[in-house]
Amino acid sequence: MKSLLELWNVVLNDLGQRCGAEGTARDFSTVSKRAEQEGVSFLTMTLPAFGKDFERALEIGEITPALFPGMSRLPKHSVSCGCKAHKEWNWDVVTIWARPIPRFLSGFMERVFCPATGILLDEPDIESVFAIRQLTLMYAKILLPCSDARRRAAFGKYIECEQEVKAFDARVSSGDLEEFEKTSTFLWGNVLTQVDEDVYYGRIIPKHGPGATADRLRGNAKWDQIEWTERLEHIFPFMENVLANGDRYNSSLDRVNFLEPGAERPVRVVDVPKTLKTPRLIAIEPTCMQYMQQGLWSKFHEYLESPRVGKHESLNMGYGFVNFTSQEFNHQLAWEGSSSGQFATLDLSEASDRVSNQLVRTMLQKWPWLAEAVDACRSRSADVEGHGVIRLAKFASMGSALTFPIEAMVFTTVVVMGIARELKIPVSPSLLRDIGGRVLVYGDDIIVPVDFAQPVMEALESFGFKVNSSKSFWRGNFRESCGAEYFLGESCSITRIRREIPTSLADAEECVSLVSSRNQFYMAGLWNTAKYLDEKISGLFGGHYPIVEDTSPVLGRLSVSFGYQAERMCEHLHAPLVRGYVVKVKKPKSRLDGLGALAKCLIQGGNSQPIPDSWDVFHGMPSRDPEHLQYSGRPDAVSIKLRFASPY
Repeated sequence: MKSLLELWNVVLNDLGQRCGAEGTARDFSTVSKRAEQEGVSFLTMTLPAFGKDFERALEIGEITPALFPGMSRLPKHSVSCGCKAHKEWNWDVVTIWARPIPRFLSGFMERVFCPATGILLDEPDIESVFAIRQLTLMYAKILLPCSDARRRAAFGKYIECEQEVKAFDARVSSGDLEEFEKTSTFLWGNVLTQVDEDVYYGRIIPKHGPGATADRLRGNAKWDQIEWTERLEHIFPFMENVLANGDRYNSSLDRVNFLEPGAERPVRVVDVPKTLKTPRLIAIEPTCMQYMQQGLWSKFHEYLESPRVGKHESLNMGYGFVNFTSQEFNHQLAWEGSSSGQFATLDLSEASDRVSNQLVRTMLQKWPWLAEAVDACRSRSADVEGHGVIRLAKFASMGSALTFPIEAMVFTTVVVMGIARELKIPVSPSLLRDIGGRVLVYGDDIIVPVDFAQPVMEALESFGFKVNSSKSFWRGNFRESCGAEYFLGESCSITRIRREIPTSLADAEECVSLVSSRNQFYMAGLWNTAKYLDEKISGLFGGHYPIVEDTSPVLGRLSVSFGYQAERMCEHLHAPLVRGYVVKVKKPKSRLDGLGALAKCLIQGGNSQPIPDSWDVFHGMPSRDPEHLQYSGRPDAVSIKLRFASPY
C-alpha cells in the first residue's frame, strides 16, 4: 500500500500545480491517516465513493447534505463569490456558518462549486473536475481479491437477482408482452428471419473459444468432446457439427454421452477479480453449449451491424441502434450530451442477469428454428457456490456467447417502446428515422435523447431492469458511456491503476500495466507523474527503457518531443531496433490428433499467423496458429524478456 500512497501523492502535487489548488499537503495528510486506519480499502472504496458523490453533485448542480458522508465540512468563513446565486441574492461578503464544501480536496472543489452555497459555479474549472475524478477514482478498479464475506455476498446477490427475475415473470402483463413482441418483430424481424434460415439450412459454423468450460476441457481437448445434449442433437446433430465426416465416422457416436434435459451439466458460476468491493460473477458454460453459442453469435454479429441482410437484402430496421465492434458512436453522443445537454447516458445494474428468458422466448416465438436453436444453446441451471444447483429464469449470465447480442436486442426494444409510449404513437419507420443516430445501445450502456430519459427508465424498470442511478446522467453536463467521461464538452476521462505496483521483473503483468499507466499519465499532461514513474520503471528494468511509439512491442515510454533513437539496425531487414523488455507468453501444450484434429482443420483451418512474442496479455488469444494442433488455449504463464525489437 505504501507505493500506492506514494503515487497518489505525486499525482496530487502534479494536479495541484496544474490547477493552482491550495491545501494539497493537508489532503495527503488526510489520506495517509485514513489509509493507515482503514487499510487499502480507503483508496479502493472510500475514495471512489467520494468520486461518485462528486459526479452526482455535477449531475444535480449542487452539493447537498446527503453527499460526501463521513467527510468534515469547511469551517465558518467570510466568503466573497461572484457566482449566479450571490448576484441574485445581492451577497458581496457573507459569513458562512455551515459551508457545504468538504474539507478534503477543497482546493479543487472551490473551483467547481460555490464555497458558500455549494451550487455549481457559472464557469466551473474543468481541470479541477478532472483532478477530483483522477484523485478519487484512480484505484477504484484495481484488481485485488475480495474478502470471503464479500464473495459470499456476491453469490447471495446472484440468487436474489434470480428470484427477482422470477417475480417479474409472474407479474408482467400479457399486454406488455404483446407490445414487446410487436416492437421486437418490427425492429429485428428481418435479422431473425435470416438467422432462422441459416439454422434451417445448416449454415451455422460452430467454434470453440480459448476460455474455461464447465466440464473443465481446455485447449484442444475441446475438439475431442464426448458430451452432447438431446436438446442440441434435435437442432444441431452431433454428426454434422462435431464430426469431420458424419457418414464415415458415425461409429464415433458410440462414445458420445447424450444428456437428457434433466441430466444436463449446469453452468459453473464463479467469481473473478473486479474490485476490492465486489467480485465479478461469470457463468462458465459446458463445452457443447459454448461451441454452438459461438456459431450463432457470429450470425447475430454479422446481421445486426448490417443495414441489409440476406440474399434479398431485406432492410434491418434496427440498424444503427446497437453496436458490438466500436464504442466510438457512444463516445461521440456522450460528448455531445455533455456539451448540449441533449443526450442522456443510462447504465443498468446486473444487466445480463436481469434479462428474462420469458422475454427472449417472446421475441423469438415467430421463428421456430431459431427459437429452438437459442433454447438448445441455453443452459437451464447453474451451480452457485454456497447455494447448490438452481433452475434459471434469466436467459443467461455473463459468460454465454449469446448474452451480449440478445441483451442488446432486448434493451433496444424496451427503449423504443418507452419512446413510443411517451409520444403516444405506434412504432413505425418514421419514428425510427426520427430517433436514428440518437439512440445507441452498447451492452448495458444506453444513450437516448434527454427528453425521453425518464420514460425510457420507467419502461426499463417495468420490464424488470434496474437503472444504475450512480452511473446514469441526464440533468447536468456530465456524461459517461463505455468508459469515456465528458463535462461541458471536454474530456475528463482518467487514468486508472489496474494492478499493484511491481517490485520485480517476475511481476510481468504488473510491469505491463505500470508502463501503460505511465504513458496514459504522460498523454494526459501529468508530466511530473510520468517522470516519477519513469524513474521507478527504469530502475526496475535496469535502464532498458527506451522511447518508442505506441505500436511498438517494446515496453517503453512515449514522448511527443523526442522520436525513438535506434540502438542498432536489423541485419536482415535493415530496420531500426531498440533494446527493451517485450512480453512473452508460454503457449500451453495441447496435442490434438485423430478425428478431433481433422474436425478442427476443416472447421477453423490451420493457415494462420503464430502467436507473437509480444502478444498483449490483456487482449484475447488469437484463434488460429500454424502449431494449433500442438498448442492451444490461454497462456500458462506470462513473462517479459530483454531483447532487440522494433521501436514502432
